[in-house]
Amino acid sequence: MNFLEERITKDGIVKEGNILKVDSFINHQMDTELLDMMGAEFKRRFSDKNINKILTIEASGIGIACITAMHFKTPVVFAKKSQSINIDGEVYCAEVESFTHKNTNHVIVSKKFLNRDDHVLIIDDFLANGCALQGLISICNEAGASIEGIGIAVEKGFQPGGQIIRNLGYQLESLAIVDGMDASKGSITFREQ
Repeated sequence: MNFLEERITKDGIVKEGNILKVDSFINHQMDTELLDMMGAEFKRRFSDKNINKILTIEASGIGIACITAMHFKTPVVFAKKSQSINIDGEVYCAEVESFTHKNTNHVIVSKKFLNRDDHVLIIDDFLANGCALQGLISICNEAGASIEGIGIAVEKGFQPGGQIIRNLGYQLESLAIVDGMDASKGSITFREQ
């Protein structure tokens, strides 16, 4: 069992509806030492790639992406879920359905921050159905950027997202893959990696 699986086992909460709450250490309150370990592990797994930009989606992926970017010494760009007055100029846009929030967002990235010279590592906290990743992939493709890999903190291996993304040919590295959860027992089964 790796460091993230151990932490999920200790502090994660399984809820009905295939919900795994990690809000006490990843995506509401953030354990920066844990995030630093995650960033170091992503750096190790993608060390052979020429990455010059980290891309994520707001909001929960931002903390992990920022600390990962420190290990790569690169900037982070995050796709925003709404247009705001401080985004000027042209944008890339993709429609993304959220498993967690049960809604659809149009996510945007300013064209001035992503282009064909970029070698991108996509980072996110969860992978369930793969909709957010497919939106970020679409934005990278529209920008002409090269996707060097995808790093995920927690993949729900019993949902189709991981297989969909792997079938597209991307190097997808998930630090913890959950193969099953039982809310009545509070138990989590991890995939051997």
